Amino acid sequence: MDSMVPSFMTWIERCNSGLACQHDATQYTPFSVDGHVVGYVDTTFVRDHLLRFPDVFHMVDTSVQLVEKVRLMSLHDRSSAVALPLAQLHKEGIITGWRDEMYPVLTSFHAEPVLLMERSASVYFGIKAYGVHVNGYVENEDGSLDMWVARRSSSKPTWPGKLDHIVAGGQPYGISPMDNVIKECYEEAGIERELASKAVPVGAVSYCSKYSYGLKRDVLFCFDLKLPCDFQPRVNDGEVEEFYKVSVDDVLEIVARTEGDVYKDNCNLVVLDFMIRHGLLSPSTPAYLDILRGLREADLS
Repeated sequence: MDSMVPSFMTWIERCNSGLACQHDATQYTPFSVDGHVVGYVDTTFVRDHLLRFPDVFHMVDTSVQLVEKVRLMSLHDRSSAVALPLAQLHKEGIITGWRDEMYPVLTSFHAEPVLLMERSASVYFGIKAYGVHVNGYVENEDGSLDMWVARRSSSKPTWPGKLDHIVAGGQPYGISPMDNVIKECYEEAGIERELASKAVPVGAVSYCSKYSYGLKRDVLFCFDLKLPCDFQPRVNDGEVEEFYKVSVDDVLEIVARTEGDVYKDNCNLVVLDFMIRHGLLSPSTPAYLDILRGLREADLS
C-alpha cells in the first residue's frame, strides 16, 4: 500500500492543476454576471473570440461581462443571446464536443442560475459544473468487496477507452442529483429504477483542472450503490464498451497506475474517497490527511 501513495497524490495533483492559476489575471479573466464572478476565461479566448461579439460580451475593468441589454433580459432570453456566439464558435471549430445539454451558470449549487450554457462551453468559461458518480459495488459472502468498472467507448469525444465508474454523468439543469443518478443508471448500465433508487448519497469531491482551452472547476456528488452478487450491468447507450467486476484490491492497483490502462482522471478521486470511507485507506496510510484534503481542495460550493 505504501508504494501506491505517490500515485494517489499524482491523481490529486493532476486534477487540481488549475488551482494555483485560476486567480492569475495574466492567464484568466473573471467572467461576471449580475455582479458575481461565475467563471474564469482564458485571456486569449476573451481577446480572440468573445470580444468579437460586442452585442453580447464586453470588458468592464478587469472582467468580461454581458452587455447591459443582455444582462437585463430574462434567464431564458439571456441564455438564448449567449447561445448565438457559442454556436458560431462551435461552427468555426473553436468550441468542440457539442452536447446539446444545458448547464446552469451559478455561484454555488443551491444558488439561482444567472445563465444557462451549452455544456461543452463550460470549460472555456471556467464555470462551476457538477456531476454524479456512482460506486457500484458488491459485498461477497466473506465480507470482501468488488467494484463494477466500465470501459468508456472508444468513440467518445472525451477520454475514449478509459476506465470509468459503472455510472457517471454531468448534472444538467432542471433535475435533482438523485433523479439524475436514476436516469443515468438505466441509460448507461441498464439498472432499473427500483435498484437505482437505493443509491446512497455519501458526499462530494471537488477539483480544478487546467486544460489548454480553459479551467474545469467541478464538484462530483458521490453515491454508493450496493448491488446483488449476481447482478450484471448491460451496455445500454453506446457510451460504454464493457463492464468488469474487480476486487477492491485490484481497483487500488489500477489507481496506483498513472499511465496506460487507467481510470479517467476524476474517477480516481471518487474511488479514493470510496476506499477511505470503507476503511481500505486508514490513518496509518502514509499521506492519509493529504489525500483527504486533496479530494476537496478546490471550491466545494
